[in-house]
Amino acid sequence: MPYMIWIFAAIVAIFLFVKFAVGLVIIGEAQVGIVVKKIGKPLANHRFIATAGEAGYQAGTLAPGWHLWLWAFMYDVIKQPITIIKEGEIGLVVARDGEQIPANRILGGVVECNNFQDATKFLENGGEKGRQLGLLTAGVYRINTSLFEVISTDNIEQKNLTGVTKEFLKMTQVKSDFVGLVTVLDGQPLVEGRIAGTSIPGHSSFQDGKAFISNGGFKGLQEDVLRPGSYTINPWFAKIEQIPMTEIDIGYVGVVVSSSGDSDEDVSGTEFTHSNLVKKGNRGIWAEPLFPGKHALNIKILKVEKIPTTNIVLNWGRESSSHKYDENLNSITTRTKDGFSMSLDVSQIIHVGAGMASKVIARVGSMQNLVDNILQPIIGNYFRNSCQASEALDYIKTRAERQREAAKFIKEALLDYDVEAVDTLIGDLVPPEQLMLTLTNRKIADEEKTTYASQKLAQDERKKLLEAIAMAESQAEVVKQEQGIRIANSRAQQSIEEAKGQSEKVKVQALAEAESLRVSSIAQAESVRVKAIAEAESIEKIGEARAKAYQASANALGPKNLAALEIINKLADKNIKITPDIYAGGGEAGGGMQGLIMASILSNLQDKSEIKTQNPAI
Repeated sequence: MPYMIWIFAAIVAIFLFVKFAVGLVIIGEAQVGIVVKKIGKPLANHRFIATAGEAGYQAGTLAPGWHLWLWAFMYDVIKQPITIIKEGEIGLVVARDGEQIPANRILGGVVECNNFQDATKFLENGGEKGRQLGLLTAGVYRINTSLFEVISTDNIEQKNLTGVTKEFLKMTQVKSDFVGLVTVLDGQPLVEGRIAGTSIPGHSSFQDGKAFISNGGFKGLQEDVLRPGSYTINPWFAKIEQIPMTEIDIGYVGVVVSSSGDSDEDVSGTEFTHSNLVKKGNRGIWAEPLFPGKHALNIKILKVEKIPTTNIVLNWGRESSSHKYDENLNSITTRTKDGFSMSLDVSQIIHVGAGMASKVIARVGSMQNLVDNILQPIIGNYFRNSCQASEALDYIKTRAERQREAAKFIKEALLDYDVEAVDTLIGDLVPPEQLMLTLTNRKIADEEKTTYASQKLAQDERKKLLEAIAMAESQAEVVKQEQGIRIANSRAQQSIEEAKGQSEKVKVQALAEAESLRVSSIAQAESVRVKAIAEAESIEKIGEARAKAYQASANALGPKNLAALEIINKLADKNIKITPDIYAGGGEAGGGMQGLIMASILSNLQDKSEIKTQNPAI
């Protein structure tokens, strides 16, 4: 054991002798040696790192391995770990020495120095002290930490730098369907009249800060944007803001109004004098609209007015449509020629063609301006003027015609604004309450008049029906009366025949008696004969008179009335009442026969005794 100790002590002694004798320094594989020279020419006052053997921190570093002649009395070697930048991250660099950054810049310019691993070249090539425009991407670097301070996610917490976080040190990732708006923090000041820096070639989407500044890039908001993807951008050089892409839905176009661009040359032609239309990318209203899809636009310098290319319905006085252009439109209040106030609900259908969208915006600025400043006064004033020239009732009655006239007028008026008027519709028309009451009363009166007419027609039909029923019911009586007339005629004829027969019989009897008495007394026979002849003639005359009376009555009254008279006489002889207390007769000539009969019957009843006196045979 003592032997081993002596061997170990000897080795250590030899090592210490060699180290101090020849100045041996060993640098490991994951290390970098920072050399501090103790003896040498003093550094200039404005310098911190020596590049020509001056005393102090040396620009050169020691690579891994054995290094001789670095005697301890003359040099100090500080071993630092190598710098590692992880995948997807960046390293920011701050130089402690170098030239002064120009007053119009905030970052040190990029110089050839092997990604800050060659401090000597950095200083000799004009590297500037302070925060650097250049950065370190993912990898392993041997950095002279006495000259460069590297900020990475591994040491950010110890650095405690304001505004610098771990997210700050990661690559810029622009998400899908998003666009990156870029604000450059270094470069030339923007020229007067511009709000954003123009496109600069060669900077590889702001990843090459040196190219951007060398080519005259301006600080501030940039016209160029970043599309979805990964970018190695120095956050001290450019700030990135992510916003969703501008989406134009189907059924719309987007009219772009640009506040930035190189030119405002008008391409609309001499006939269009309302505003300039420019080419895409220039300053002004782009003549060509954006069609449906997603567009990577810088909305801080561009305004996109979405114009529906389908029919747009605007409602005055009704519920607003989904586009909300008409949410400030109210019912149109008008006054008629006769002094009544009326309220109109109107719907206007318009269409803006895709090719005309830019011209419409050039005229009025926006779709809302089109509705508020053009459509509302045109349509409102038209209906007010139209009502003023007409009385309220006339306007209500001719509503359909008024609607056609309005559609024609508004269609022609909107052509001056490159807008197509598809149709104009009048909705609810609210007249004054007093006028509505008048119309209601008039309508009720008309309806009552129609009702009364219908009732009168129904009564007339009912009267005809009752007459038909009465005629049908009296038909049997008529038949019976006609039968009575035939019977009366037959009886009259029978009476005549009987009278003739009786007369013949009397004559025969008289002749027989005369013949029988002729023998006893001629005078008595002659007297009997004369008496018989006279009696026969009297009977014959009575029969003939009765027959003539029937015939005269039939001629005077008619067969039907004679039969009725005969029936009444029969009933009267038996004291049977046949006359009704109340009688209603028709006013028509053909329907008065029954009345005539009844009047004749009543008259004959009164004169019955007289008739019998005059006509004993009856």
